[in-house]
Amino acid sequence: MELKRRSLLAAIGAGTAAAALSGCGTGSTAAGSADGPAEGEITLLTPIYENANGKQLLEKEILVGFRKKYPDVKVNVDYTTYAQLNEKITTGMAGGLLPDVLMMGVGWIPPFAAKKAIAPLPEKLATAHDYEKRVLEPSRYDGKLYALPVVLDTRIVVYRKDHFAEAGIKKTPANWAELRAVAKQLTKDGRVGFDPFSIDLRQCWETFLFANGGQLFSADGKKVLFTDNRGVEALQFFKDLIKDGSASYAKKTALGEPANVQTGKASMMMTTSALWEQVRLQNPELLKDDKLGAFVLANRKPAMLQGGTLVTQSASSKHPAAARALVEYLATPESILGAAKQRGSVPGLKDLSDTSYVKENKFVDLSLQNMSAACSEGGTAAWMEIREKIKPTLEPAIVGDQSAKDAIAELGRLAEAAIGRM
Repeated sequence: MELKRRSLLAAIGAGTAAAALSGCGTGSTAAGSADGPAEGEITLLTPIYENANGKQLLEKEILVGFRKKYPDVKVNVDYTTYAQLNEKITTGMAGGLLPDVLMMGVGWIPPFAAKKAIAPLPEKLATAHDYEKRVLEPSRYDGKLYALPVVLDTRIVVYRKDHFAEAGIKKTPANWAELRAVAKQLTKDGRVGFDPFSIDLRQCWETFLFANGGQLFSADGKKVLFTDNRGVEALQFFKDLIKDGSASYAKKTALGEPANVQTGKASMMMTTSALWEQVRLQNPELLKDDKLGAFVLANRKPAMLQGGTLVTQSASSKHPAAARALVEYLATPESILGAAKQRGSVPGLKDLSDTSYVKENKFVDLSLQNMSAACSEGGTAAWMEIREKIKPTLEPAIVGDQSAKDAIAELGRLAEAAIGRM
């Protein structure tokens, strides 16, 4: 399976799939007009609405409302995970059998828009709701709107207020020098002062890159920019934390497990805004006793990585009006709020900033208040190939003796080669 997946990714990255697409009619010219009546049987591919609660929300609430509005449309749901999503989409592209409506991650729109696998949306949808300014940026490619945001997942720093109080620390770190000093001060008795590694290493390094004033790629996505000192310094900071003994790559926790700040094994950690919901279910006493706080990482500038799930339309749908209707419906405030509550995610609409859900979830509230600092990964049509290489290329500098400069340089060479194949 891994060999098959790599072959598909290589085909997409090298452009082989583009020829296959033109042969099987998966390009945008194959789709009919979306201006007709919404009718027909369509399929939704989604990596969210997972588990029984998510399925209940989607099928018994959201899609029930959709059917009332569009009684002539039948929606079949294909559930997957983010770990399998790219393979399912690339397999569908190669076979000319893409689902009509697809949910995909931030950074994914340029690669699939460049292959003409997804259809552009009317620009008027960008103003249909009061989106936070930066939320729609990952939905665009080459100046056109291709997707609408459903839920966001930001990367922030969560800390133990009780640990800070015990150490006499009265404010959160404003830059990396302060962060490193505070992490040293809080490290004791087997507890690490800072855990940056329990989120994906790719996302962790990107967040530090952005906070250091760096960028991944040029605005046109054709030039690698992260190989300068900003990218090297971001990776070196992790090595420095490990050298201090205030961070440990071996002590990271897996997704869904009680996080290190929950168990008290870390005083600070990089995590997602969704941690609030996890803590509410696993350790509600931490919220009741107000032991958890959060802040946005900063060095040269504040930066909060903005991930999440977008909804887009296949360019080859045989029922484009029905597909367009479902895209719009899944991006309505009611649908977004339901999905956000279920996942503990951030709704990227100003319309929802005053809801009880946002006000009660302090990590989500913090995220919405700091959307001006939000930065997104991706930005190049070669992203799906490059993203797979970031963690294995940077990891040797974390767990071994490779220098940060050499690891970043190697990643830069791999990224440049991927872009060159587009």
